[in-house]
Amino acid sequence: MGYSSIAIAQAENTDYYGSLSSFDAHATIKGPCGDTMDFWLLIKNNMIDKISFTTDGCVSSRACGSMTCIMAQGKYLDEAFNISQEMVLDALGEFPESSAHCALLATNTLKAAIQEYKGILRINQIKNKILITSGKGGVGKSTVAVHIAKGLVDKGYKVGLLDVDLHGPSIPALLGISVSGLLQGSDGLIPVDMEGLKVMSIGFLLKSSDDAVAWRGPRKHAVIRQFLREVEWGDLDYLIIDSPPGTGDELMSVYQNAGILMGAIVVTTPQKIAAYDVRKSITFCKDLKIPILGLVENMSGFICPKCGEQIEFFPKGAVNDICKEMNVICIGSIPMNRELARAADLGQIEPISAEFLKIINHLIKEKK
Repeated sequence: MGYSSIAIAQAENTDYYGSLSSFDAHATIKGPCGDTMDFWLLIKNNMIDKISFTTDGCVSSRACGSMTCIMAQGKYLDEAFNISQEMVLDALGEFPESSAHCALLATNTLKAAIQEYKGILRINQIKNKILITSGKGGVGKSTVAVHIAKGLVDKGYKVGLLDVDLHGPSIPALLGISVSGLLQGSDGLIPVDMEGLKVMSIGFLLKSSDDAVAWRGPRKHAVIRQFLREVEWGDLDYLIIDSPPGTGDELMSVYQNAGILMGAIVVTTPQKIAAYDVRKSITFCKDLKIPILGLVENMSGFICPKCGEQIEFFPKGAVNDICKEMNVICIGSIPMNRELARAADLGQIEPISAEFLKIINHLIKEKK
C-alpha cells in the first residue's frame, strides 16, 4: 500500500510546520519507532487558535502531524482531544499500514499538549503556593508544614497539602491517614480530604508503608508534575508543598511545574551544622528568584512538662547570624513539646500553638 494524494500533499504542507513564537502549551513525545514529534498550541476562549508541529520522522510523520493540525485548528479543546488515530488515517486516505503508528504519535502528542494547557490552568487556580524546604533532614519540616496547613484551614481558608518527599513521605503518618490508592476524577486524581484539608502524597499510592521508592530523576519529575497539574485541587487559597531535604530533583520539579510560587519557608534547628546546610537552601531559592517568606527555627529549646519552663538545649545565635548575613527574617521559633511529639506519633494534630499562629498570621499578611 502506498500514499494517497492527500497524504503526499500533507507531507509537503508547510502551513503548520515549525514552532510557534507565542504559545500556551507545548508537548514532545518520542514514539516506539524512534520518531519524535512536538506540538505547540495557542489557545483563545478554550479553542485552538493556532497550532503547529515539528518531527524528525519521515514522510508518514509529516503527513500525520499536518493532518492532525488541520483537524484540530479552530476546535474546542475537548473536541480536539478526542481526535483519534483512526480519524487521522481516514482523513489521509490510502496509507501504509506499517506507518499507521505515526498517526498515533501525532494524536498522542496533541493530547499531551492539551493536557499541559489544562494542567497550567489547574495550578493557576491556586492563589498562593508555599514551599516548605530545608537543606538538612530531620529538622521537623513536615511537622511545620502540617501545622501551617491545619492552622490555615482553622482560619477558614481552602488549603491543600502536597508531600513531594517521594523517598520518605511522612505526611500520611503525621495526619493519621491510612489510604492505599486514590480515586480518579473526570479531571485528575482526587486528593484525600481530611477535615477540609486536601492532601496528596506518594504514600497513598504505596501498597505498604514499608515499600521503598527507588526512582531516578525523570520518573520523580513525572510524578511531581502529576501531583501538581493532574490533581483536582480546585480553587485553593493555599497549597503547602512539603519537600525533601536538600536542593535536588524534587525541588527543581516543583519550581518547573508549580507556576508562580508565593515563596518558601526555610526550616532549620539551632545547631550550627543545620544552619550551615540551610544557607544552601536560601541560596537555591534566591538563584531561582523564589521569594523567601522567612526562616523557622524548629526545636528551639524544650518546654519542661512539669514546670513549663523553656530549656535551651542548643547554643543560640546561628539562626540570627543567617538572618543578618543572608537578609532573611525569622518568622517563628518552635520549642520542642512532648505533647506535640506524642500527638505526631499517634497521627493527631495538637491545637495550633501561639508560635505557629505567629507564622500563619505572617503568611496571611503576605498572601495575594
